[in-house]
Amino acid sequence: MLSRFPVSLGRARGLLRGSVRCGGFVSAMAGGGGEDGHLGEFSEYMERLRNYERSGVPRGAGTDSDDGFDLGRMRRLLRCLGDPHTHFPAVHIAGTKGKGSTAAFLSNIMREQGYNVGCYTSPHLLTIRERISVGESGGPVSAAVLRNIFGHAKEAIDQSIESEDGALTHFEVFTALSYLLFSRENVDIAIVEAGLGGARDATNVIQSTELAASVITTIGKEHLAALGGSLQSIAVAKSGIIKQERPVIIGGPFSSDIEQILRDRAFLTQSPIISACDPGVRSITRCIRWDCGKPYQSCDIIIEISNNIPLFIELHDVKIQLLGDHQRQNAVTACCTALCLRELGWDISDSSIRAGLEKTQLPGRSQFLTEEETSVLGLDGASSVLVDGAHTEASAKALSDVIKTVKPRGPLAFVVGMANDKEHFAFAEQLLSGPRPDIVLLTEASIAGGRSRSMPASSLKEVWMTAAHSQGISYSDIGMITGIEAPIIASRRPAATGSSSSDTPMLIGCSSAPFSCDLIRVASRLLQGQADGDTGLICVAGSLHMVSSVLGQLRQ
Repeated sequence: MLSRFPVSLGRARGLLRGSVRCGGFVSAMAGGGGEDGHLGEFSEYMERLRNYERSGVPRGAGTDSDDGFDLGRMRRLLRCLGDPHTHFPAVHIAGTKGKGSTAAFLSNIMREQGYNVGCYTSPHLLTIRERISVGESGGPVSAAVLRNIFGHAKEAIDQSIESEDGALTHFEVFTALSYLLFSRENVDIAIVEAGLGGARDATNVIQSTELAASVITTIGKEHLAALGGSLQSIAVAKSGIIKQERPVIIGGPFSSDIEQILRDRAFLTQSPIISACDPGVRSITRCIRWDCGKPYQSCDIIIEISNNIPLFIELHDVKIQLLGDHQRQNAVTACCTALCLRELGWDISDSSIRAGLEKTQLPGRSQFLTEEETSVLGLDGASSVLVDGAHTEASAKALSDVIKTVKPRGPLAFVVGMANDKEHFAFAEQLLSGPRPDIVLLTEASIAGGRSRSMPASSLKEVWMTAAHSQGISYSDIGMITGIEAPIIASRRPAATGSSSSDTPMLIGCSSAPFSCDLIRVASRLLQGQADGDTGLICVAGSLHMVSSVLGQLRQ
């Protein structure tokens, strides 16, 4: 019999309770990146720490082996801070894709019910403050709050860095600060997204005594080398967040062998398991509608599970702003988690679940820009813009499906830049297997502030031409381009290669400079030559850093 989980836990004293609270430590949450200039010493301090997001994760670092990250280092740091992670219940979420969206859905559900929610996710788009939210708004933690909590903890962090011979990482320190803030703010619950894998991730210091539930969304081929080299090893790593006798919700769908790995771990830990793909779970997208220039999907979600944790809800016409079947599945996974928490004693109404799902927005996830936003980018209304951080084979398929559903007709352009450790050919194949693009422009994305991990645009172009040839798509190589060249290219129409098809060839080119929004304007000009009266769609994808560049210009 699954024990009920307490809604609140007692707090410790000392580091966790002293100092000024600024009228409620998080009295004001702010999203504007202009605040980052007020982070002061914090930004400089964090820049000096080892950052694997920038340099790349070492082989085997996420595996539960001698090559894996040292969780003992993280536990020792938290001990110096007063073990803040032991003072609130948490939902821990891992998965290759979907964990950020699921965390956002669940956080909003709990906020709608009136809980004081802490949420920790990664990576960020515009400001590191996005990774932490506390309280009712769900917005990024303010610079003042982050600076305050860092100042309070700096001496203990300094001591830990010295005792660990400088081995503490950027992610470890920032994760510890988030736990400290959640403790100081007396959150009712924390929703914590794992960074890499699960078993050896810095977030995985949460014990069964504090864990409300674990969630594993999907298993896919990302960070293969860091997580053991196979889908099976990735599943084993992510299953490491399952804890003794605490329920686990699995999203999926999974292949039978991968799901069995998760179920075997749950069996060993005597953890009740709930599947968002259970036969008693039914969901469907009824239609796509538009509101204020942005699309949403109208969905029905029905959950009737009568296993050891019975769950039931019936929701019709749920207006989900995150698009695609994969996001509907993430919403179902969040629903199952909320219903599990309700069965464990948390007060969560059906209306809060609906409202939380409907209010959830995530920048850079199948995000259609408004007409006002596209005008800021210098477009003349002839093209709409879709930005999506897709960078894996699975996310490329999901993006292709969104385009097929929301805008199946009209001229289409892709602007793509990727990191050098991604599956470039599989990514291109998936996007080319959907609505056929008229234009493909390849560029170089600035990965975590630098170009050392960026795939060269010329190499990426070769990959796309190979993928086009393999699918029998006629294309023309328009070479290296700049914004000034766009009208000339549109008029000269190079001879097609790669297919004997008589169709108008797809144009493939690459930028001679790192990505900027100028390339979107190039794509728009090129599309005008293909338009025939239809509004074109420009899709920016391949990396969250590409999305960040676009949204950063809009913010400025």
